[in-house]
Formats: sequence, structure tokens, C-alpha cells
Amino acid sequence: METGQPQASIAKNIFEGLISFLPDWLEIPLLCLIVLLVVFGWIQSLRKKVAERRAARTGQPVVVPPAGGQGSGADYLGPYAPASPAQDPQPARQEPSGADFLGSYAPQQRRDGD
Repeated sequence: METGQPQASIAKNIFEGLISFLPDWLEIPLLCLIVLLVVFGWIQSLRKKVAERRAARTGQPVVVPPAGGQGSGADYLGPYAPASPAQDPQPARQEPSGADFLGSYAPQQRRDGD
């Protein structure tokens, strides 16, 4: 039986069913929140596309994560990465450990010849 009306999707029916159980004072803010999340996602995708185009135009190198698996955040720091210890002008200070405070209760160090 064809009525000429387009059939509603299953997702729309489920969505309307879930919304109809909510009170009116909660229904409107929830719908606004959903709309804001969709708009925010759309804006983020546009910003990402614009950033990719700018990077391609300026010829910035693309950072590729290591082949061994998933990279870490430090792989993407670029010029903001902390200086390596070889480039650090100050001598490295060793932090005290718990063994430094044991005094006479500290275990004796073994020697290779003993």
C-alpha cells in the first residue's frame, strides 16, 4: 500500500521514541545539546581540513609515527620538544632515592669479587 509519503527511517523512529519518554523541560536542552555536538564536530572537521591545506601549501614536513606501532605525543612536538641531555648545558642532578635515607640500615653493596 503506497501512500506517497516517504517512510521514516528506523533510526528516526528510535530517536523519537527515546525523546518522547523525557519530560519537556529535559527534552529541549537535550535536543539543543545534540545539535551543538553535531555542529561542533562539523567545525572541528573543517578546521582540520583547513590546517591540512595550509600545511600542504607551506611545505611543512609531515610527521610519520614510528613503524613499530602507535606513536606517542612526543613524536609530534617538533621544535617544542625538550632538549636532549647531550644539548643540556646544566649537569644532570640525580634525585635522591629512598635508599639514600636508610643510613646504617641500607643493604651492603656487593662486589664482583666477593
